[in-house]
Formats: sequence, C-alpha cells, structure tokens
Amino acid sequence: MAEELLLENAAKISSSLTKSLLAAALLASFGSSLLYGFNLAVVNSPALYIKSFYNETFMEKYEYFPDEHLITIMYSLTVSIFAIGGMFGALLVGRLVTKYGRKGTLVKSTVLVFIGGAMMGLSRTFRMPLMVIAGRFIVGLHSGIGLSVVPMFLGEIAPKNLRGFLSLIPSIHICLGVFIAQVLGLHELLGQEEHWPLLLSLVVFPAIVQMLLLPWFPESPRYLLIEKGNAHATIEALKWYRNNSNLQVEVEEMQEEQRSLNTIQTISVWRLLRDRCVRWQVLTIIVLNVGMQLSGIDAIWFYTNDIFRGAGIQESQIQYTTVGTGAIEVISGMLGCFTIDRVGRRPLLIGGFLFMGICCAGITVSVLFQAHVAFMHYISVGCVVGIIAGFCIGPAGVPFLITAELFKQSHRPAAYTVAGCLNWLSNFTIGFVFPFLEISLGPYCYLIFCGICLSVALYTIFVIPETKNKTFMEISQMFATKNKMSEDDVNANGHLKLSQMNMNGYGSLGILREK
Repeated sequence: MAEELLLENAAKISSSLTKSLLAAALLASFGSSLLYGFNLAVVNSPALYIKSFYNETFMEKYEYFPDEHLITIMYSLTVSIFAIGGMFGALLVGRLVTKYGRKGTLVKSTVLVFIGGAMMGLSRTFRMPLMVIAGRFIVGLHSGIGLSVVPMFLGEIAPKNLRGFLSLIPSIHICLGVFIAQVLGLHELLGQEEHWPLLLSLVVFPAIVQMLLLPWFPESPRYLLIEKGNAHATIEALKWYRNNSNLQVEVEEMQEEQRSLNTIQTISVWRLLRDRCVRWQVLTIIVLNVGMQLSGIDAIWFYTNDIFRGAGIQESQIQYTTVGTGAIEVISGMLGCFTIDRVGRRPLLIGGFLFMGICCAGITVSVLFQAHVAFMHYISVGCVVGIIAGFCIGPAGVPFLITAELFKQSHRPAAYTVAGCLNWLSNFTIGFVFPFLEISLGPYCYLIFCGICLSVALYTIFVIPETKNKTFMEISQMFATKNKMSEDDVNANGHLKLSQMNMNGYGSLGILREK
C-alpha cells in the first residue's frame, strides 16, 4: 500500500538538467565556493613577502626587530584566522537561512567580501598588518556562510537524480579557486612583492558577479513550501528550475515531508544534538567534516611551497609544480562531479580517504629516504598530488552533500551549523598547528593524517548507507534501525500516508489545479 505508493511516486522524481538549474549552481558556486578555494591558497605564494611586510612594520612602528618565531606565529595567525572567521560564519547559518532564505543569504553575505577585500588591498598602503589579519577574518566569515549555504541551496533545488552532480559543482569551484590563486601567484603575474595586496583583494570580483545576477533566480522551492507555506511561489520556482512533467510528484514529496515534521520551524543546534531520532546522522556529519579537514589536505593547500621545498624541489621550479597540482585538483573535481551519480557517494568517500591515507604514508617514507635515494623527492611530489586528487574526487564535496541528504527540512540548518563549525575548527587547527607539528615531528606528522584517513574510510564502510537516488524521507528511514526507532516513530516522523495528506487539503493536485 500507501507507503509503497509513496516510494513508487518518489522514484519518479527525476528530471533533466535545465539551463536555469545549471546556471543557478554555477553562479552560487562562483561567488562563494570559488572564493573559499581562492582564499585557502592565495597566502601560499606571497608568504615570504607578507612575512617581510610584518617585519618591516615592526621596525617602523616599534623599532623592534622580531625574531623568526614571532613572525611564524603572526603568519600562522594570518593563515588560520580565515578558519576562525569561517567558524563564526557557520554559527550564523541556521539563523540566516531561516530568516533570509538560502538564496537571500548568499546575496546579502557578499558585502563581507567587499569589506574584507578592501582591508587586505589597502593594508600595505596604510602599513598595518592588522588589516591583513582582519581582512582574512572577514572573508573567512563569508566563506563560512557560503560553504554551508551553497550545498544546502543546491541540494534543495535539485531533483534527486541530479543532487550528486549539482552538489559537487561547488567542490569543482573550490579546486578552481585554488588553481586561480596559484596561477595568479606566479612571479610572472602577481607573485611579486609590490602586488601581493592586489592578489589578496581580487576576491571582490566574483562577489560582484554573484550580487548582480543571483537575485534574479528563485528561492529554494523546499524552503518556500515547507518553511514559508507559499504554494504559488513554490510552483513558480519549480517551473523555473524544471521541465513541467515532474512538478506534481515533486510537490507531493515535499508536502509529505512537510506533514511528517512535528513542527515546520527550524530546530536549534541543542535540540538537534539531543534528538535521538538523528543520533547516527549527527555522528556521521561529525566524522566526515572533522575527517576531511584533519586528513592533511589543508596542510597541503596552506603550505604547498614549504612542503615541496622540504621535499628537495628546486626553488625555481616550486611555483610551477604548485600550479600543476592545482590543475590536477580541477580535473579530479570534475571527475568526481561526473561520476558521483553513477557510482554513488560511498565509493567516492571510501576510495578517496583510502588513497589519501596511502599517500600520506608515502610522503613520510619518501622524505625519510630522500637523502639515500635520488628519485625519492619525485615520490614526495607524487604523493602530494595523490592526496589532492583523492580529496577532490570524493571527500571534497560529498560531506556537504551528505549533510543535506541525511536531514529533513527542520533539522537541516542546525546540521549545517554543526558540520560547518567542526569543519572550520579543524581547518583552523591544521592551519595554525601544522608548521609547529612539522618542526617537532618532521615527516612523521603525515602518519597522523594517514591514521585519520583510514579511520574515516572504515567508518564509511560500516556505518554510512548509500543515498544515491533516495528521497530525503527514504534516507531518514534508512537510519531508523541504527537510531533504535520503533515502527511507530518512523511513521510519525517519516512516511505519512498520501490519503491523509489529501484529506487535509495538502494534496499536490489541489495546489497545481489552483495554479
């Protein structure tokens, strides 16, 4: 019966990729995810110039010559303060997306990019290192918001058969942002001492494009119907993003989720953490988001040049080697994007983390033996490339997609808040601690990353189910056994009979006929 009918109808919720759907995904990612990737890597090439600027201003203002340890701390703070801003941004996500919507939050948050970009761009003119650090914090605040809101927005506007593809478009833009930062940081372009403030301030241009164009796109249909109760706007949004053939079934699925909720109001983070019905979902996003940052990828992105220098690469070749890794990131991200809806989420996660773990161990071995074996520095470079490729194929984007898929509408903003805070806190930890970790442990520090990657891969194998081509309601039911929910709990919080929905005036046919 009723539940079988629901699943049969849900299976029909599929659609082809429309131009407006693809444009929304590209535009939202271009103005947010690309900036995140750009800011991750942009401080890498001008590192020596930024440190020199800090040194000079100390001498000018305080007539004090700082030692190398203090400059290292200041530069580590410059790198990692971006993650602190991101963590605060993630804390705001739940409130912002509830008040302004998913698209509205992305548009309004662009003002942060203009403020942060201006501060970094003018820091050398005003001889103020604090402007660099504060600017990094503010653009981090924007990235913390965008990193959670973009996959939430795309996960809600996408039909289930395209959810994986669209949700990995942001990860491609992250890789593209890293690559652009690496290319522009070449000595032949903006990688010169007088140009580093301009390089840091280029973040304003993608933000301008997003601010001008994204307001013309509709809000998330799920947000409009489930949280705002605006059936007319929901139908208009669906017509914008879809072909018209699947509207009835898709509205029906959204309304079934709406009726299944105890309340249509967004729950708090505290309530999310206490809700036994989503206990394993919460644990899953904690493991994935902490694991993806503590996998060592941020150490690679923040300190690529230093890593290659330690591996024995000639100084004149380091910047070009770094750009080459950026190109591989983009290719790997595209590979993951075009295969995720074919192979599923779990294989990409498992394969990505396993491959990264092997490569982390490979870096340790190659550095230990490079003094005795001539070609070992090439092995180090290959392992760095392997870590980047493995990350971009799966772990780069799948955790954000999984966060959208594991939770219903009322829980989703709080889930992204938790995931985002842990993601950014782990990002900060790696960015600040890695230089000192490398000094104290040397190449053995990569064995820590190896252990983390292998642990996350094992967790994925034994705990995380495949969510490909599943509705949000089906995915909630898949976790019912793990959460020790009774059949009555599943029925109350999961699948509501279609006949009951239609008897209460919530049938999708009624809404469509009103239109």
